[in-house]
Amino acid sequence: MAYAGKVIIVPGYGLAVAQAQHKVWELVELLEERGVEVKFAIHPVAGRMPGHMNVLLAEAGVPYDKIFDLDEINSEFETADVALVVGANDVVNPMARTSPDSPIYGMPILNVDQARNVVVIKRGQGTGFSGIENALFYLDHCRLVYGDAQKVIGHLIAAVKTL
Repeated sequence: MAYAGKVIIVPGYGLAVAQAQHKVWELVELLEERGVEVKFAIHPVAGRMPGHMNVLLAEAGVPYDKIFDLDEINSEFETADVALVVGANDVVNPMARTSPDSPIYGMPILNVDQARNVVVIKRGQGTGFSGIENALFYLDHCRLVYGDAQKVIGHLIAAVKTL
């Protein structure tokens, strides 16, 4: 991420559980100091209620002009060097587009699978609210990092500072 031109961050319920919004903003500020363009992509049902992610990011001091909803940002994933998914699952599952047998088929999702690289921070190996596997996690350009989002982001910050 430190060498990317563009990073899109997708916060989800795992970010809320870990209360990682302040750490994520710290990472963003560090990346922007290095010249990286960073944006946030918010799915309308991310978290436990509509607007949940917007409230958490506002609490951390993220400027509103960095936060985009699904319709505003979806076309930008194909130009992103990295999509960083922090605790989101069903809202980034490409099966919603590709698998008519899936219970989430037809649900609008964030197109993170179209980014050049995808990094997903997850608390564990469980499924999302829908209870199904996420096909995103099996793509060649996707990497999973298991752990508490606040701690993992803290390690990312430390790594970027060493560069």
